[in-house]
Amino acid sequence: MVSDPFPARPLRLLHLEDSELDHELARAQLQRAGLGVACRRVETRAAFEAALDAGPWDLVLSDYNLPGFTGIDALRLLRARDADLPFVLVSGEIGEDTAVDAMRHGASDYLLKHNLARLAPAVEHAIEAAESRRARAAADRDLQASRAQLRALARHLQASIEAERAAIAREIHDDVGGSLTALKFELDWMRRHAGSPALAQRAQAALELLTHAIDASKRVMHNLRPSILEEGLVPALQWMARNFERRTGVECVLRAPADTPALPPGVPLVAYRTAQEALTNVSKHARATRVVVELALGAGVLSLEVADDGRGMSEDDRAKAHSFGLRGLQERAGTVGGWIDLASGPGGTSLILSVPIDADESLLGAEPALQRPVAPPPEPRLDREHDPSAWTPL
Repeated sequence: MVSDPFPARPLRLLHLEDSELDHELARAQLQRAGLGVACRRVETRAAFEAALDAGPWDLVLSDYNLPGFTGIDALRLLRARDADLPFVLVSGEIGEDTAVDAMRHGASDYLLKHNLARLAPAVEHAIEAAESRRARAAADRDLQASRAQLRALARHLQASIEAERAAIAREIHDDVGGSLTALKFELDWMRRHAGSPALAQRAQAALELLTHAIDASKRVMHNLRPSILEEGLVPALQWMARNFERRTGVECVLRAPADTPALPPGVPLVAYRTAQEALTNVSKHARATRVVVELALGAGVLSLEVADDGRGMSEDDRAKAHSFGLRGLQERAGTVGGWIDLASGPGGTSLILSVPIDADESLLGAEPALQRPVAPPPEPRLDREHDPSAWTPL
C-alpha cells in the first residue's frame, strides 16, 4: 500500500521559470485544484543548482526555454543528483520530439502552458508514481537484506552441521570403531582356541556379523565426514564414482583434470556433497544406465556436472512441496558463492554446480587448468583395505 503522497504540509515545489506571470498562473492552477503549495521560482542554472542543494523538494516544474539552457539540461542535472524526484516539463512551444526526449531522460510528464487544466492531475500522478518507486526500492532493499541474512544463516547452519558430522564421525571412529575392532580380536581368538567344532562355528558366525557391523559403521562414518577429501577433490570423486558403480551397477564415468589447484575453504566439501546428493537421486529416481561426473576449472569458475541418461524430471517432481533436495543443494552452493543449474528432459538430467574461484596464477600455473593435458585418473583400489574410512584391519 502506497503512503499518502500529500501530507498536511504544503507541497514543496521548485519552479524553473523565467516568467513571473507564468509562475503565478501555475501556482494559482494548483491552488484552485485544492493543493497547498510552497513554491519557489528560479530561472538560471546556478540558481537551480543552489535550490536543489537547499532542498528537499517534492517536485520540480520546469519551462523548456530558459536563459542559457533548456528544460532537458535541467532534467539531466536533476537526475544526476536525484533519480526519483518527479520532474514535470511545461512549455508553450514543446514539440513531439522534445517531449519524447524528455520522457526518455526521466521526465514524469509534460504539458503545454495553454492547457494548465492538466497541471494538478499531472503533479498528483507524478508524486504518486515517485512514492511508488521509492516504496518498491525500499522493499527491494529490505528483500536484499533479508536474503543476505538468510545466506549468512545458511552458511552458519551448514558449518554447524558439518562440525557436528565431524564430531559424530570421530566418536564412531574412536569409540565404536575401537570397541568393535577389539571385540573382533577377542572373537577371532575364541574361534582359534575353541574346544569344539560347534563353538568354533558359532564364533565364526559372530565374526561375520561383526564384520558387517564394522562395514556399516564405516559407511556411516564416511557419509558423515568424507575423510578422503584430505587427499583432494579428484581422488574423492574417483572413489565416489567407482563405489557408486559397484554398489548400484550403473556405469559411472568420471572426467576430471589430472590435478586441480588449491581451492578456497569449503569448496571441495560443497562439490563433494553436491555430487553425493546428485548420485543418490540418480540411484533412487532416475532409472539411468549411465552417469557422467565431470569436473572442470576455467575462466575463474569451478564447475561440477552430474549428467544421467534416465527418465528425467517433470515439473511436478520439481514443485513437490516436501522435496528439499534441490533447494538444499542451492542453499549449500550459496554458502561458497556458487549456484546450481538444472536441465532435465526425457533423455536424462544434468545438474551443474558453478563456483567462482579466484584465478591466482600462482595456483593455476602457467596454463589454465582446462588447457592442460588431462590424464585419465588412476583406477582407485576398491578392496576393503583401501576404504578411506577403514580402521586398522586385523
